[in-house]
Amino acid sequence: MTRNLSKIGKDTSTATAQAAEIVREYGPFVGADSVHGVTYDGKRVWAATGARLIAFDPESGAPARTLDRPCDAGTAFDGTYLYQIAEERIDKIDPANGNVLASIPAPGHGFDSGLTWAEGSLWVGQYRDRKIHQIDPTTGAIIRTIESNRFVTGVTWVDGELWHGTWEGEESDIRRIDPGSGAVLERLEMPRGAGVSGLESDGAGLFYCGGGGSGKVRAVRRPKRANS
Repeated sequence: MTRNLSKIGKDTSTATAQAAEIVREYGPFVGADSVHGVTYDGKRVWAATGARLIAFDPESGAPARTLDRPCDAGTAFDGTYLYQIAEERIDKIDPANGNVLASIPAPGHGFDSGLTWAEGSLWVGQYRDRKIHQIDPTTGAIIRTIESNRFVTGVTWVDGELWHGTWEGEESDIRRIDPGSGAVLERLEMPRGAGVSGLESDGAGLFYCGGGGSGKVRAVRRPKRANS
């Protein structure tokens, strides 16, 4: 399925914005025309490229492993297993061998975008609906829904903060939203033409951002807090 991420309406955010600091770019990768979801397993970044998951070393940028699995949207890691959106389902994958251990229905029925793991749940972006669903990773049942004021691409949690990517035409950003109200609290504006498809934090100072049809993954500096 081709996912069009460029036809949602105007952004009405009034949150303070700053330019995103891109500290490194990875790819394009051989045999991969685009990057959708991304995740981080503590050692390697995984990029979903449509028909294959590629794991690479974030220090050297060198590909380390590949898994031949359908992967046209978000990717997540729970500390042991990978979760991958593939059309209308979410596959639970053993990263050691690529075997699919279980599958659940994706809440958007093929119109899902980002994916991340937090608090024992999967969190799934719905770009057309401008929503993020928290779902049960065993059944796919929706636990709660968070609304955003712009469409949602990648999704990640870090240090209790909920961030998601946006992409409309040539404009894209990474934004922190209030997980209760969905209000936009902070925005990192990407350079024109550098879209964010997938999004994941390394748990420290970086976001890894899928770059859609560029075939790249970009590392973006996460803003420091006053007490950090």
